[in-house]
Amino acid sequence: MPDLPPIVDLRQSPTALRVQRGVMRFLRAAHGFSCFAEVSLANGRRADVLGIGPKGEIWIVEIKSSLTDYQVDRKWPEYKEFCDRFFFAKPPELDPDIFPPEEGLMVGDGHDAAILRMAPDGPLPPARRRAMLLKLARLGADRVHTLMDPGEPL
Repeated sequence: MPDLPPIVDLRQSPTALRVQRGVMRFLRAAHGFSCFAEVSLANGRRADVLGIGPKGEIWIVEIKSSLTDYQVDRKWPEYKEFCDRFFFAKPPELDPDIFPPEEGLMVGDGHDAAILRMAPDGPLPPARRRAMLLKLARLGADRVHTLMDPGEPL
């Protein structure tokens, strides 16, 4: 069996993967976004979901599958410099009141998602947007290539 493509790294819990699927489906169907899962950023962080909208807007969604998952994560503010809007996403059973009220919030399951609270708009500087779009174009092409030719050495 070939190695798994880099978008599946087996660190996500089953709950987080369900939320991820629902969020990505929702962003595509409701907002026309194209989404990437598990995107490494220039600061060393990794975005759970990164979506690019029809006008080039970039949203990052940080998935929290449990109260403990949220409580131990103090790195989430570092994602905000790489997107126009930042959201948390949670499963239906997780209390929405644990999340900062000034941040965007989604709820999702394995089928769909919804925005509970819209994230504030903080437009990216043009140079950062260009760098992100170039990175995502290359990442998308590399992921397709890996799926088409999984045995090719990197």
